[in-house]
Formats: sequence, structure tokens, C-alpha cells
Amino acid sequence: MSVPPIAQLRAPAAWGAVDVLSDLHLHVSEPGTFDAWRRYLRGTPADAVFILGDLFEVWVGDDAAAQPGFAADCAAVIKETARQRAIFFMHGNRDFLVGRGFLQSCGGELLSDPTVLEFAGRRWLLTHGDALCLADTEYMRFRGEVRAPAWQQDFLSKPLAERQQIARKLREQSEARKRSGVDYPDVDSAAAVAWLEAADAQVLIHGHTHRPADHELGSRRRIVLSDWDAASTPPRLEILRLTAGGAQRVALP
Repeated sequence: MSVPPIAQLRAPAAWGAVDVLSDLHLHVSEPGTFDAWRRYLRGTPADAVFILGDLFEVWVGDDAAAQPGFAADCAAVIKETARQRAIFFMHGNRDFLVGRGFLQSCGGELLSDPTVLEFAGRRWLLTHGDALCLADTEYMRFRGEVRAPAWQQDFLSKPLAERQQIARKLREQSEARKRSGVDYPDVDSAAAVAWLEAADAQVLIHGHTHRPADHELGSRRRIVLSDWDAASTPPRLEILRLTAGGAQRVALP
């Protein structure tokens, strides 16, 4: 596997703390997680928030946020946050249709996947994580199809109601697959090390797999972010906070 181009982002010297999170899968049917996300963004002491994909369970196009509804409510939260701190977003496998223009209109910034964040004297390699799950060949084929500009142009040309119906069917299929107990492949360790070496980074941070853990990769490390679910017992509401002291998992109340 070839290593993709790696973007670079140098944090301002004034930043003292950075929060990293992913896989909130915000959806109108899960109001508790939405409320927890909004409450967290209003209260976090971080100077910047990095969302590494799958903020939304589904995103059928930026025009969905132009009318009253859940997408517009999410946009309002991003706008409110951007007035207080920097907010960055990276595409996931559920919300790869979020547009740069939409984020800019909300005061946010779109991150390339992967991106090296230079912060607190370290180089942190950030990615959603799906591109490293090489053994999930079915998904990798799907990913290649839907990330193609021609496919996206064709999909976005459909009426909003039709796109929403397609998204509902895809979500139903995904939920049925999860209920079947299928075992999703994890990140390929050799590929992760190759990315880290190419980025000259010591730590890889990603989501996607919903398997929060810290993995040692020789002299390097892979940190997996938790997904969010306010309705689970106990609730899964966790961010990773980066400071000069390193990386710390923070469970939100």
C-alpha cells in the first residue's frame, strides 16, 4: 500500500490544549448524544477541537442544512463553537460529503486525511482510520467508489428527498450488518507504521473502528478514539486531550 499525501498543520504557539474526537454519529434519533456534544463544545477548555470523521451518522449534502431540521441544528452548534475556539473537521466514512464551503460558512476548517498536527513539541498524525483497514476489502471497494468525484457529482445531483431515502436504506443495511455480529477488520499495523514513518510522527490518532485502546508499534504508538453513545450503559462520551504533558483520555459527565 502506498502512503497518501500527508498534510501539515502547525498549531499557534498560544494553544495550550487540543481536543480530538470522532465517531459521534449524530442523528436525529439520538438526541442525547447531540445534547452531550453541544454541552461539551460550550464548556471545553481546549483552544481547538479536531473531529476526525463520522461526526454525522449520515450527510447527504450541504443543502440539507439550508432548511430547518437536524442538519441545520448541527450547523448552528459548529457556528457557535467557532466563535469561541478553532474547530477542524476530517471526513469519515459516513460524512464524506460534507463540503469545504459549508464548513467555512460555519467558521470551521476541513482537514485533509491524513494530517500531521505539530503541537506541544510533538508531531501527531491524525486520520479517520478507515483507509488503514486494508483487510476490509468489501468496504475498501465501496470507499473507492463513493470517494470518486463522478460518483459524488451524480449523487448530489439527485433531489434532496431521494438522497435522504437512499441514505435511510444504507443506514438500515449497516444496522442489520452490525446486528449480525460481523467482525470488522482492524487497522493494518504495518500500514500504520508506514504512515507514521512517512510523516516523521511518533503517535497516530484515529477513530473509525470503535475499539478505543492504545497500541505500541515498536517505538511508535497508535491511539484509537472512542465512539460516542449517550444512551449506552454507561454512556460513551470521551475525548482525547493533547497538552504539553501528552495525551489523556477524558470521560465527559
